[in-house]
Amino acid sequence: MVQTTLSTLTAALHDLLGLAAPAALTVLAVLAGLLLLGLLDRTRAQTALTALTRHAPTLTRWAAAALALGAGLLTLTVARHVTELRLAAGQNARYANTADPDGGPTTQQAPHATLVETRTYSRSLVLPPDVYARIRVNNGWEQLLPYLGGENGTVQNLREGFTRTRGGSLVYTRDVTMLGERPLDMDRAAITTDLNFVDPAGGRGTYYNASFRASYTFSNPLDTPATLRFEFPLPQGSGTLNGFQLTVNGETFHASDLLNGSVWQGTVPARGAVRVEAAYRNQGARGWSYVLSRREAIRSFDLTLNTDRPARFQRYTLFPTAQTRSALSGRQTLKWQLTDAVTAQDIAVAFTQGNVRETLTKVGLMKSAALLLTALLLPLWAATRRLPLPPLPFAAALLGLSLGFTLGSVLGAYLPPQAAELLGSASALLLAWTALGGPRSLLVPLLLCAALPLAFLTGGHAGLLVTSLAATTLLLLRGARATPVAT
Repeated sequence: MVQTTLSTLTAALHDLLGLAAPAALTVLAVLAGLLLLGLLDRTRAQTALTALTRHAPTLTRWAAAALALGAGLLTLTVARHVTELRLAAGQNARYANTADPDGGPTTQQAPHATLVETRTYSRSLVLPPDVYARIRVNNGWEQLLPYLGGENGTVQNLREGFTRTRGGSLVYTRDVTMLGERPLDMDRAAITTDLNFVDPAGGRGTYYNASFRASYTFSNPLDTPATLRFEFPLPQGSGTLNGFQLTVNGETFHASDLLNGSVWQGTVPARGAVRVEAAYRNQGARGWSYVLSRREAIRSFDLTLNTDRPARFQRYTLFPTAQTRSALSGRQTLKWQLTDAVTAQDIAVAFTQGNVRETLTKVGLMKSAALLLTALLLPLWAATRRLPLPPLPFAAALLGLSLGFTLGSVLGAYLPPQAAELLGSASALLLAWTALGGPRSLLVPLLLCAALPLAFLTGGHAGLLVTSLAATTLLLLRGARATPVAT
């Protein structure tokens, strides 16, 4: 990364040197104009030269401030390009020194509860004597067996045979005992999911740590003991599951084959209830969904989603029945509570997640804009309040501001973007204020300029915050009262 920084700095200096020839021509033109003025009007030229000599120290100091502004802009431009190259290299690297999130948008499908039952189906085919006599050649009557039909399911028992009636007819009889499943509706489903978002260091992709806990209750609808089956599908896009546990009526169940999810099957007394609790932890990103696999009657459904990021909802899915949000922490609780409902709609939640590389590029551009704004706002602020603003401390303040902003870009390789840029802006404010000598009256414009790049770390609220900062600046400038400087 040091080599990348040097290469970027060299390229920037090369671009600056490309401006040396036009600048030299401009200086030569000015000197030629002054020489011509001296030849045409010696007295006026002598007066101008005397005034220029008298104000030379002041002009030199303000020239130093202009050079400090140029150096600060150059430094911020190099830091922005280095940040872009670092993020691009990290995204395209084959190996990494930190773990990547092992999950994407997580989809949890609703479980299935079924009643395992056996049914016997009887089919018979009667062949009259004349018909049997015509088709019995080469066992032609067997071609009629497909017309007996069949049933879907697992065959438990099969009995078939032939009987001949007194009238000479041939009767073929088939008795098939099938093992099938009849879907059962859940008496109650209570799900709680916590999504805690993480912004990893180095500008890597944002992800969330999810904690899923669910309780399902269903019952045997028969007046006799029956076999019930419960299938809990594993979530899709969830990566590695940690702490996966399935508890049935207080007994932990360990599954050995998870191809079709975690499956439990057992005998339940007449009208008996079964309570299943499922829990796991995983990592995911961008969204979370709970899918109802079929149109079913929901007697009691309660899903609670706790998250610390603003959520959006996929169109035509179930909208929350209740929402609460904390103003300070930013956490919000979403609830879906349904009673005696029939639905096949799903629950799909997505979260605003901007591109980290694009966000940091915008922040880097706004740092240069904030530095230019400081160079304009500080003299204007001091002039409206008749405050002294020496050029050399002003130049040091510009350098301190650019140095603090650059520190925020450097810290982005070690800290999450929000923390790195916040520390960088705070350092820029402190360095600039210290360079000016610490007057409280100049702290307000410095604070406004230092906070400007942070507006683009708030997602979709950057426009509102920038507009608010601009309006605040105009109101403060308009309300300024001229105060005489103490001598």
